[in-house]
Amino acid sequence: MVTGASGGVGRATARAFAARGDRVALLARGREGLAAAADEVQRAGGEALVVPVDVADAKAVDDAAQQVVDAFGHIDVWVNDAFSGVFAPFTEITPDEFRRVTEVSYLGYVFGTRGALHHMLPRDRGTIVQVGSALAYRGIPLQSAYCGAKHAIQGFNESLRCELLHSGTGVRTTMVQLPAMNTPQFDWVLSRMPGRARPVAPVFQPEVAARAIVHAASHARRREYWVGGSTVGTLLANAAVPGLLERYLARTGFDAQQDEGEHGSPGNLWSPADGPHGRDFGPHGRFDEESHNHSAQNWLSRNRTRAGTALAVGAGVVAVGRLARRVRA
Repeated sequence: MVTGASGGVGRATARAFAARGDRVALLARGREGLAAAADEVQRAGGEALVVPVDVADAKAVDDAAQQVVDAFGHIDVWVNDAFSGVFAPFTEITPDEFRRVTEVSYLGYVFGTRGALHHMLPRDRGTIVQVGSALAYRGIPLQSAYCGAKHAIQGFNESLRCELLHSGTGVRTTMVQLPAMNTPQFDWVLSRMPGRARPVAPVFQPEVAARAIVHAASHARRREYWVGGSTVGTLLANAAVPGLLERYLARTGFDAQQDEGEHGSPGNLWSPADGPHGRDFGPHGRFDEESHNHSAQNWLSRNRTRAGTALAVGAGVVAVGRLARRVRA
């Protein structure tokens, strides 16, 4: 089961599972995106089940899980990926908007995890993959609601892992922390910035994330996966010099998340972006020309050795050094 499967990383992940011949349940609100995702799953060699659902509705998520079990017999893997957000200074986000982001981007993971465990624990097997972000550790300006949700998921998942380890169950949970991704979110997220929303470079294609997620689903004894050298650098810098990183983000974080042009979408916070337009956004955003199709750090993470770990940490140390030089400049 993949939530947020109508576009972006969720869409790419559904295709990656289908390429293995898997049966894939596609959960999201956008019906145009879901229909197109189902067609891609079928063409990739998988079997698709479309389940329209708002993950912020706990009962609807439970019903979706039961629908999948009725159709496929059981749930082996549940990927929590659905989210929403608001690009704006905190003081310009209304309480209702902040609550909605939290309900979708955090409680959606909680409800999805609960639905998965209800069916996995009696079988004593299954894997839950929480799709996270470098922002689960390091908050950045203009995304306070989203960063708060990712931090909450991190803490929630750590507590859950302790409980699962204590019980001795065969059910596993792991988290995949992603870098900036080239997804359609920057054209459909609610924004109050003067410029057009964009990811902070370097940017990676959603297929990079999908490969990491599929790998994590089969290797969930590892508590966490970091994707992209920028993620490693951010997390190490935040651990080593958080104050320095804050000053750097205060100086660069506003301009780095905008480019020329106006943000024309009404946002997908309250309704799916493809609803009134009848448009399938697909997995990719508008940043194909600058996006990376591969991540050396991701390969090292998936093929972890002492040498690989040393190289990954070395890359992070270099990133911290560069950050310090930029702040001094």
